[in-house]
Amino acid sequence: MDAETRLYGLIGFPARHSLSPAMHNAAFRELGMNAVYLAFEVAPERLKMAVDGVRGLGIHGLNVTMPHKTTVIEHLDGLSGEAEEIGSVNTIVNDGELIGYNTDGVGARRALEMVTSLRGKNVLIIGAGGAGRAIAYALSKVSEVVVLNRTPEKARALERFGVTGDRLTPENLRRYLANADVLINATPVGMNSDESPVPAELLREGLVVMDIVYKPLKTRLLREAERRGCVTVDGLWMLVHQGAESFRLWTGKSVDPELMRRAALEGLRKGR
Repeated sequence: MDAETRLYGLIGFPARHSLSPAMHNAAFRELGMNAVYLAFEVAPERLKMAVDGVRGLGIHGLNVTMPHKTTVIEHLDGLSGEAEEIGSVNTIVNDGELIGYNTDGVGARRALEMVTSLRGKNVLIIGAGGAGRAIAYALSKVSEVVVLNRTPEKARALERFGVTGDRLTPENLRRYLANADVLINATPVGMNSDESPVPAELLREGLVVMDIVYKPLKTRLLREAERRGCVTVDGLWMLVHQGAESFRLWTGKSVDPELMRRAALEGLRKGR
């Protein structure tokens, strides 16, 4: 590092667990760029000061994670189309103005397209939080999407994208899953406990199952899906692809997702 090193980073609360510094710094090294990526823990009451710091220090780009994805919007100068539609930002580009983007949806789409074509497929998403909204918006361009959520109003609010929204109940889960080609868990279920949002008996051979949870890498949902003959996609692939898209927005350069995944896996092995 020197006086010309470009600074990028992540804001969240907490942020110390993040694998993003490992992924992005590996990409900078691979491309020979004089840049560094750091994680900043920013408490909610300090969010405005943190964004002002981005302007004042000339930080070139940020990722944004919970709990700031929605509240950061009021501090920005503008939004991309998808961020405005979704009402959630996970990437900020500083080109003199701070513009918010959301790369979660494209990250999920690219992760799924590694194993299946999505055009015309029936996709069932569990959860209508920030990630669920972003994924539903992105996939609604090419697939028939159903979103189930415990609070049905949040799922039905997505119907303006051509999505079907409904309440998450055992009956609705069974009914919609019977017709689904792709199942996505967009809730945190499975992150802090060995639980699955879907009973194993509802999973069937050939179903594509993605879990956005990546700690653990093999959630209970994915383990049971594998045993039932499903095609599985772990949440680390979504993290990697959304990170690669953020990297492109900041630098204009493409990075090998495999490189970022190897760095993230090394971070997981070190207990980050």
